[in-house]
Amino acid sequence: MLPIFETRAQGKLLLIGEYFVLDGALALAVPVHFGQRLWVEPGDSIGNLSWQSQNPDGSVWFEAEFMWPEFQILNASDQNTAQTLAEILRATQRQNPSFFIENQSFRVFTQNDFPREWGLGTSSTLIAALARWAGVDPYKVLFETLGGSGYDIACAYAEGPILYRLDGGQKPEVSVAHLQGVPHLYDQLYFVFLGKKQNSREGIARYRERVSKNPEIIEKISGLTQRFLEAKTLTQLDSILLEHEIIVSETIGLPRAKDLYFSDFWGQVKSLGAWGGDFVLVTSERSEAETRGYFKGKGFKVILRWEELVF
Repeated sequence: MLPIFETRAQGKLLLIGEYFVLDGALALAVPVHFGQRLWVEPGDSIGNLSWQSQNPDGSVWFEAEFMWPEFQILNASDQNTAQTLAEILRATQRQNPSFFIENQSFRVFTQNDFPREWGLGTSSTLIAALARWAGVDPYKVLFETLGGSGYDIACAYAEGPILYRLDGGQKPEVSVAHLQGVPHLYDQLYFVFLGKKQNSREGIARYRERVSKNPEIIEKISGLTQRFLEAKTLTQLDSILLEHEIIVSETIGLPRAKDLYFSDFWGQVKSLGAWGGDFVLVTSERSEAETRGYFKGKGFKVILRWEELVF
């Protein structure tokens, strides 16, 4: 059956500005090659919305059926996931009340082309794709449901690296980021998956518990973002990443990934997103073979070059 609607939203990584972007710091984010496809087909039962989410290999990891207009859960393979999805659907419906009407029926399918444990944006790509289908504001859907800064929403349909900030802590501002070090500098950057999936909402909650908005730190983080854009040597970039890591570590009270896992590594290691898992950004002046060999020797098998991941 041909879809009546189809779209694909890109995943994301926040390179500079994690946590502090919530309070207005300028952040640097990149869309990635991996993402999530959403497509819609006519349904079989009037007034119902059936949902199926698939892994990259086509296997099903979540299924549910809802009845509108309240998006009551009729059945679901996982109740917590279904409750979250229902909240997102309701927030979408509030913006566009004519989107779902009682005499309609849809079957919605989603499929990631990356393992969900990679943390590249299963939820944000869903919200962005669903909002595009409904013709509503994805930021408003995000802020009413899962929360967060919204940088991941900005990456979903971006055409390259972006600068992102919340004006007044509320209004998203997005602009194109021009990286001065491409291509020679970014040939020395890698992304290593730690295999310890982190919950972004829990990371944000920890930040909120420990941190009061500090204009001085916000200014420092924004300055590091600008310096990252302008960096033309690995020495400059290493200095920026180390300073950012120290600020975040001292602020949220968590050790750096390098101290935990890679204390003998010759380059810099910077956590990305919620600290403690998912991907880290790694710099290395040594050969690709030697760099990969180091991390594989530590038991970390997913090692991606900049060009393999960044859109």
